[in-house]
Amino acid sequence: MANGLPSWAQEMRDLFRSGSTAQFLLHGNIFDIIPNLGKSLSVEQFLDDVMFEKYDVVLHYDRGRGIRATKGTRDYADWIDDVGGKDAKLLATERDPARALEIIDQYILRCLNLQQLAGTNGPKRIGIVISFAEFVVPRGEALQLGGGYSQNVVKVLAWANDPAIQQANIATILIAEQLHDINELITENPHAAKLKIPLPSEAEMLDYMQSLKVTAFPELQEKCEVPLDLLARRLTGLSRVGARTLISMSLKNGRTLTSKYLSDMKKQIIERECQDLLEFVESPFTLDNVSGMDPVKSWLREDAALLKKGSLIALPMGYLIAGRIGTGKTFLVNCWAGELGIPCVILKNFRDKWVGATESNLDKIFSVLRALGQVVVFVDEADQMTGKREGGDNDGGLSGRVYAALAKEMSDTRNRGRIIWVFATSRPDLVEVDLKRQGRLDVHIPLFPPQTQDEYKALFKSVAGKLKFPLADADLPEIPPGVELGGNEIEGILVRALRQHELGDQKTPMKDLLSKVVADVRPSPHARKLQYMDYVAVKECTDTRFLPEKYLAILPDEIDREIARLQPYV
Repeated sequence: MANGLPSWAQEMRDLFRSGSTAQFLLHGNIFDIIPNLGKSLSVEQFLDDVMFEKYDVVLHYDRGRGIRATKGTRDYADWIDDVGGKDAKLLATERDPARALEIIDQYILRCLNLQQLAGTNGPKRIGIVISFAEFVVPRGEALQLGGGYSQNVVKVLAWANDPAIQQANIATILIAEQLHDINELITENPHAAKLKIPLPSEAEMLDYMQSLKVTAFPELQEKCEVPLDLLARRLTGLSRVGARTLISMSLKNGRTLTSKYLSDMKKQIIERECQDLLEFVESPFTLDNVSGMDPVKSWLREDAALLKKGSLIALPMGYLIAGRIGTGKTFLVNCWAGELGIPCVILKNFRDKWVGATESNLDKIFSVLRALGQVVVFVDEADQMTGKREGGDNDGGLSGRVYAALAKEMSDTRNRGRIIWVFATSRPDLVEVDLKRQGRLDVHIPLFPPQTQDEYKALFKSVAGKLKFPLADADLPEIPPGVELGGNEIEGILVRALRQHELGDQKTPMKDLLSKVVADVRPSPHARKLQYMDYVAVKECTDTRFLPEKYLAILPDEIDREIARLQPYV
C-alpha cells in the first residue's frame, strides 16, 4: 500500500489529481471490506471516508435505494426543495435510472454554474457514486437498448468527456463486479479509467488475520493449528469477508482451525463465490496408481519436485496431454494432483448464452487463479472449451473472444510456476496452434493404449484396483495379437466378467471369465478414427522419451501422410 492506500485507490488519486481522468470504473472484488485505520469499510464507505474525505457533497445512487447524499446533505436537500416543489421528497430518493441520472446531471450542472460565479458558496468538490452500474448502463448495442438505457449511457459518457467536469473537482465512480457487464461504450471510453479491486494478497491477508486477532478473535492463534502466516497463505484466494466467515464458523462453534477444515472450507467458499465455474480436485490417487507410462510419470514427478523446491523458472507454463479416448488422460491428471501439494482446479463450462457473461466468467476465474498463489488448472476436452482464433458466425464472435482471453492469460510469464495449465484432448489438432505453442503449453505428452502384454496386465490390475476388486497375476488374461484396448474398454471387460461372476458363475476362475469376455469383445467400429487420434498425438509430442518404440522410427512426413489418409474417417 502506498500512503496507506490500496494500489487501486492510489492510482485513482494520482489520475484525478493529474486532471487526466474524472471518471472511474471500479470492478473485481467490490463486495469485500477494506481495512483502514482499524476499521473495516465497504467500498462505498471507503470512498466516502477516505477518497472523498474533504469533499463537500457525495451522492450515491443504485436502483434499489435510489439517490442519497452521504455528504452535503443540506445543500442537496435545499436544491431538491427548490426544483422539486411538492414532488421534492419523491425526487430526493428517485430510483428509476433515467430520472435519477437526470436529477444528478442537473445537480452537477447547477454546481458547475455556481463555481463560475464569483462570491458564491456552492459546493466545490463533488463525488458521484453509482453502485450496481450494470443495472443502470448495461452491456448491449445502442440500437438494442431501450430509450432510457441509451440516455443513461449518453449521460455517463458526457460526465467523462465534458472538459468542464474534468477541470472541476467532480469525480464520477461506477461500481460493478464484472467490467464486461457495463456498456462497452463506457468501458472503452479513453476518458474513463478502469480500476480492478483485487482479492487480497498473502501479505494483505496476514495483516487482516493479525487485526482479527486483536479486534474480533483474540483466541485465533491458540485455536488454530498453524501459525498466522501459514493461515494467511492457506486463505489466499478468498476475500476478507470469505476468510472471516470461515474463521467465524469454526471458532463460534467451538472448533479448532485444522488444516483439513481450512482446506475443505476454502474450496467450498471459492467454488460458491465462483458460481461453480471452478471445481477443486480432491484426488485419493497418486501416480503410483497409473500403470505403465514410466517416462511420463518420471517427468511429472520431476516437475512436482521443482515446484516444491521453488524453482519456478525451470517449470513449464503448461502441458498438453493428447491421446485417443480411453488412454487415461483425465485419470493421469487426477493422480498427479494427488501428490502435487498445491491446489488443482477443473475449469468447468464458463460459456454463457448472455452477451458479455462468458467474458465476465473468465475474468472472475482469472482473478481467483491469480490470488491462489500456486494452482494447476485442468481443462478437459480442451478442443471444445478453448475457442478459435477466428471465432464463428454462429456464436457472435464468442469463440474468438474466449480464445483471445485464454491466450493472453496463458502467456503471462509472471504466472510461470504459479498458474500451471493442463489441457487434455483426444483431438489436439483442433486446439489453436497459438494456445498450444511453446511459452503457453510447453510440454506435449502423448498417451497410447498398452503396447505389450506386460503393459496390458499392469493396466488390468490398475483398473481393477480403481474398482476395488484387486486381481492376482494368475487372474490376468492374455490379449490376442492385433487387439488394442484402452482403459475404458478394459474397465468394461472387468465389469462384464464381474457381472457373470455375481450372477452365479463363481466356480469359473476369474482368468477364464476374463479371457472369455476378451474373446467376445468386438473390434471398435471406430478403429480408423482412433488411429487418427494416435497419429495426431505423435505429431504433437515434444519429447521422444514419451513415444512407444513403434513410433520412434516414423518420420514426420510419414506421420503427416497417415494423418491425411485417416482424415476422411474422422
